[in-house]
Amino acid sequence: METDITLVVDGERRSLTLDTRTSLLDALREHLGVASPKKGCDHGQCGACTVLLDGRRATSCLTFAVAQDGAEVVTAAGLAQDGLHPVQQAFVDNDAFQCGFCTPGQVCSAVGMLEELEEGSPSYVTEDLTSTASADDDEIRERMSGNLCRCGAYGGIRSAIREVSS
Repeated sequence: METDITLVVDGERRSLTLDTRTSLLDALREHLGVASPKKGCDHGQCGACTVLLDGRRATSCLTFAVAQDGAEVVTAAGLAQDGLHPVQQAFVDNDAFQCGFCTPGQVCSAVGMLEELEEGSPSYVTEDLTSTASADDDEIRERMSGNLCRCGAYGGIRSAIREVSS
């Protein structure tokens, strides 16, 4: 069964006719030609497909595209509208990538987690639930734990996130 949907992808309104079983990741990559989110595990375990969905980070491989009709999707490529986003620049400055496969998902997740911190959303490791959590190593590790890096660039990723959060 197919249905028509509209998504706003990286600021551009896009219309699609999709099988109702199509993941958001497949809609982006295979139907719209958006290469930024990567298909890593296709099970929501690696984070390579992370995008910002209506401002919140989401694993696009586990999200049905048809359930997102009218949604705004921002990929790592869409963050760089007028030059690099501050998180992207911090990744460059802190050598927060090696092969680069996971980088788009890491960047989107970092942007999302920084927004969560700014909103005051606690995580599992937030000690004081009455105050705003800071981007210390424990918070960054916990909040970024759904994004895996096969190359082990975690030290640079943490440094980049700390730099942007300060």
